[in-house]
Amino acid sequence: MSIFLDVLRSEGLAHLSYILGQGREAVVIDPRRDIGAYLDIADRRSMRITRIFETHRNEDYVIGSMELARATQARIYHGHAFAFAYGEPVQEGDSFDLGSLRLEILETPGHTDESISIVVKDTDFGNEPVAVFTGDTLFVGDVGRTDFFPDRKEEVAGLLYDSIFGKLLELGDQTIIYPAHGAGSVCGSGMADREFSTIGYERRNNRSLQVQDRQAFIRKKVAEHHYQSPYFRKMEEFNMNGTAPDVGVVRPPAPMAPDDFESAMDSGMQVVDCRLPEAFAGAFIPGSLAIPLSLIPVYAGYFLDYDHAIGLIAHDVNEAKTAFTYLLRIGYDNVRGYLVDGLTSWETSGKKYDQIRAVHTGELVRRIQDGAAVTILDVRKQEEFDDAHLPGAQHVFLGHLMDRLDGIPKDKPVTTFCGSGTRAIVAASILKQAGFDDVEDALGSIAACASIGCPLESSGVE
Repeated sequence: MSIFLDVLRSEGLAHLSYILGQGREAVVIDPRRDIGAYLDIADRRSMRITRIFETHRNEDYVIGSMELARATQARIYHGHAFAFAYGEPVQEGDSFDLGSLRLEILETPGHTDESISIVVKDTDFGNEPVAVFTGDTLFVGDVGRTDFFPDRKEEVAGLLYDSIFGKLLELGDQTIIYPAHGAGSVCGSGMADREFSTIGYERRNNRSLQVQDRQAFIRKKVAEHHYQSPYFRKMEEFNMNGTAPDVGVVRPPAPMAPDDFESAMDSGMQVVDCRLPEAFAGAFIPGSLAIPLSLIPVYAGYFLDYDHAIGLIAHDVNEAKTAFTYLLRIGYDNVRGYLVDGLTSWETSGKKYDQIRAVHTGELVRRIQDGAAVTILDVRKQEEFDDAHLPGAQHVFLGHLMDRLDGIPKDKPVTTFCGSGTRAIVAASILKQAGFDDVEDALGSIAACASIGCPLESSGVE
């Protein structure tokens, strides 16, 4: 019977999971929490999901292994080098048959101690590997981050080198690689904007593999700078113990009338406005937090707590459903609902709203040249800021802004700035929540500078 492999992409997280099958049996690798797609695929193909493999303990999303196992009675497997509270340990040399396919376990530590890769062989045609599921060890265009063990920096970087150069690259140039993340993931910074490659191609073109020796690789990894969102700790807890609440059949958020929405806010409900920056700047509910839809998977975990309900403000119902799914995947289950008809219903009910002034980049340049008293708050990542920034700009990474508000002067206007204005609107909403009165958003930001020619400076990496 024919072999099939389906790739499931979780937008925003840039997470890749897989369902592989032959005959009447299928396995799933690194499932997401909303498991309906795996069940639909198996049902459509009249297959039974019998095994679930986790390539490592994930930090950036709630893995769906327990959900899927409850629905299918499949067995869960993960690396033996970590004491998971559920599932069964595997180690190098273990193998599993799936029709004519043989899945062989490679221990590939470095990103985490228990990281495994799963080698696929087609026994009908020989013993050479056909493919390998690499988890967060080897990506398309990059390799896994190794900063989760700060007291073992050199050791874990060396482990990653050994896993890649001593094991994965030895599988042969013909081997197709299937990683757990693609471009845009927080688990790497240099991934290619495609999800397919081979060992041979990566050997020749992956920049992280173009090193002279093991020590050079270690030095490169130790020197890297990555951000760790506070919600990673919650994901590690869920994924270590299998204690994420059982969401069962995922149902969309409920519509809420303006009075109910306002009452819930008064009772402590966190409000996330996922509309575009221009829409939020035009009118927003005081106290709400702007997180445009595309930023929810990466940045919501910096600003939202797990103890209070969440209310959504969206452009339409579909946008609210997508925001709900993004939050679910990172463990935010208590989404109370969404404001029915969005800001229009709020405005027509006579309730108060606020605005944030948008500033053209040309105006920022004029202010800099005139020496105007204004704080340009650049909230991009450190490497972006170092590469090019406006003269006199103050840098605070967006994810750290809530903890560093005391360092931002309140006695003059603050203009938030980023790559395009999207992260800047998040920063502007945080400042407004914190009582800053004169807040502006530089829509276009550094992208606009590239178009009109701003005076820019660069600095060395701190």
